[in-house]
Amino acid sequence: MEKKIKRINIVRKVLLSLLAAAVLALPLAACGPEAGESAPSEVPSQAVETTPAPSGGAGGATTLTVRFGNSVPFTMYLEDNDTAAAIARHVGTADWRLPIYHYDDYEGWEAFQYYDIPSRYEIPSNAQTVTAEKAGEVYYSEPNRIVLFYHDGEISGEYTLVGHFEVTEEFTSAVENNPVLEGWGNKIVNISPGA
Repeated sequence: MEKKIKRINIVRKVLLSLLAAAVLALPLAACGPEAGESAPSEVPSQAVETTPAPSGGAGGATTLTVRFGNSVPFTMYLEDNDTAAAIARHVGTADWRLPIYHYDDYEGWEAFQYYDIPSRYEIPSNAQTVTAEKAGEVYYSEPNRIVLFYHDGEISGEYTLVGHFEVTEEFTSAVENNPVLEGWGNKIVNISPGA
């Protein structure tokens, strides 16, 4: 009788352990491609900082190269401030592939997109209140967000200007028609060191 009770207790522990593992694995299962889709051959990656940060100024970098999905490259001209320098420094260690999670539920969404930077990157901010933005302007917004205005906008916020693009029909079209990365449900912006 005592052996039978021990065996039942062991079986209960094993079953509870398996159940707990299954419950913990459920949130991870939602991170992959949707049902019926195959995983993309190239998974969006995030840059990994590998060099210490120099202090102050743009540190020599004056441009970054940006692609919206697989578009032609566009040049982002950087401002001469610590925020732009930190972004250029981090991008200089490895290209950034940043997802656009959503933007169509914000007032004025037709004028801008935002890209979240992983929180492991420390980026200083010298935010000022901005109430009107010009097409092509790029701002940093805390916490760790890059905001691109590809149309003129009047959206009040606390931003640090970090750069700008020359606005052309080709540029606006690339931003607006950036395709969703197959199998992941996100649009991607690729940011790399300037030429």
